[in-house]
Amino acid sequence: MGRLIYIANTTLDGYTADRDGDFGFTAPTTDVFTAITDVVRPIGTYLYGRRMYETMAVWDTAHLEPDSAPYIPGNRDLEVEFANLWRGADKLVFSTTLQAPTTARTRIERAFDPDAVRRLKAASDRDLSVGGPHIAAQMLAAGLVDELHAFVSPIILGGGNAWLPSDVRIPLELVGERRMGRVVHLHYATS
Repeated sequence: MGRLIYIANTTLDGYTADRDGDFGFTAPTTDVFTAITDVVRPIGTYLYGRRMYETMAVWDTAHLEPDSAPYIPGNRDLEVEFANLWRGADKLVFSTTLQAPTTARTRIERAFDPDAVRRLKAASDRDLSVGGPHIAAQMLAAGLVDELHAFVSPIILGGGNAWLPSDVRIPLELVGERRMGRVVHLHYATS
């Protein structure tokens, strides 16, 4: 049975993007990108909302050309590894508006069905990841999320896309924490 892992870059006050949708504050350093890659290495299926899927779709073609520029200077090998991991996993996108997938190994579900995700977890021999705060909120409310990884940036936005729902209470156990320059990685398990 696979674990469902929620991974998010967030601000100290709990936002994944500002009110305009800007998430530039999350530009990762080498240490942060390495840590994120380590977290996603066992992922066999990514579960996304439409906006997060559209943001991540760049990895479907990233670094296929030998001369392509790295996103993070000096980290081409790490980025190639991340892109290969992403391309090698299945993607399930929950969207009522996306007409067709733009990436390989991707299917679209028009509605979130908690029981279908439970069956997917039970049948999976690899972990799953949820990306996007809106779909993650639904999965947290349904009791589907097993672990949370927050990469906390030292900025306060005062509003925007919250990384956690405001109406769900879930006891957590701190599994690990790590400081990477200005960013803190917090790893929690649901109780």
